[in-house]
Amino acid sequence: MELTLLGTGTPEGLPRPGCPCAVCAVSVGPRARAAAGLLVDGALLLDLTPGAVLAGARAGHSLAGVRQVLLTHPHDGPPVERPPGLPAAGRVPDGRELAVISGHRVRAVPMDAPGTGYEVTGPDGTRLLYLPPGGAPAGTDNGEVQRPYDMVLADVLGRPEALVRLRASGAAGPTTDVIAVHLDHGTPPGRELERRCAAAGARVVPDGTTLTVGEYHAVPDLPRRTLVLGGARSGKSFEAERRLAGFPEVVYVATGGSRDGDAEWAARIGLHRDRRPGSWRTVETCELVPLLVEGGPPLLIDCLALWLTDAMDRAGAWDDAVWAGQGQRELRGRVAELVAAVRATRRTVVAVSNEVGSGVVPATASGRRFRDELGRLNNLVAAECEHVLLVVAGQAVVLKD
Repeated sequence: MELTLLGTGTPEGLPRPGCPCAVCAVSVGPRARAAAGLLVDGALLLDLTPGAVLAGARAGHSLAGVRQVLLTHPHDGPPVERPPGLPAAGRVPDGRELAVISGHRVRAVPMDAPGTGYEVTGPDGTRLLYLPPGGAPAGTDNGEVQRPYDMVLADVLGRPEALVRLRASGAAGPTTDVIAVHLDHGTPPGRELERRCAAAGARVVPDGTTLTVGEYHAVPDLPRRTLVLGGARSGKSFEAERRLAGFPEVVYVATGGSRDGDAEWAARIGLHRDRRPGSWRTVETCELVPLLVEGGPPLLIDCLALWLTDAMDRAGAWDDAVWAGQGQRELRGRVAELVAAVRATRRTVVAVSNEVGSGVVPATASGRRFRDELGRLNNLVAAECEHVLLVVAGQAVVLKD
């Protein structure tokens, strides 16, 4: 089964008409994206969009052989002139199956939001799943055990939980080719767009790309160990969470603990907790080594600076006399144990830490000691990570890739 992406953007396209934002300003030429539309084997068209005939011609395909036009979007969208000879667009009711004269079978997959998803089985037996913008499957169990889809085309960045559900049910497996579509102006194009898609195990292709369903493509590899650095309110925690948004299970390791009577701290923790997926499990602890040693789902550690605070508390490292005695030796031992566990872990790990040295010099010896030790800890952990990011003003800069 062969498909051609006539467009990969949202129904409004990219750039959006009249939008003054920075992403729309640079989304020109090869970075422009028409409204998503999918031509399957020249016979089945999913979503009739403005300029579909011209888009097909640019990709080297004609719409003259189209036998069925189906809509996925939550609404019919703006009026689109139907090219002469093209069948009227329709929609398959949820759960129903349609046999196309070309030999394709199409089943409507119920969504958790307005719109229709379509599972398409080709004459050769290959299977793809095409989801509408803003939609995720309401359920993936249709009463029979099936192998994973060969290809999934979905709103990967807007609805990462769609992939979570597909992977949790086995509908998307390690060899499923995941293509990001319905791309909007929420993500800058180019390398940043590719990086965010890769973090979800998906890839992005230009408009007009023709793909063969079932053809092997290496799944973008999410580095097993990632360190995300940044200053206060830089967006580092959000970046770390986004990198694991496509995993069915994640253990969120909160090293900050609770502070009795501190309403502001409780509010901060609540904001973090509310934006995390419900399937994630939260563990409040500074005992990181056992978690790194044991197997299990990915770990998100937030953050190493608070872990170091706890380690210095335990070592009595804030006191100059204790530090000069056994405190430094004890702290360095704990750090070495953590770094060794990061080196040896088999789990996927994303760790967050504060970058140091960009502010004023601390006025106290203990403050300078914490700054120095955090810088040292960041150096040691970064050396054991395949991927290191620095987040500044919400923009992620790759330091090690």
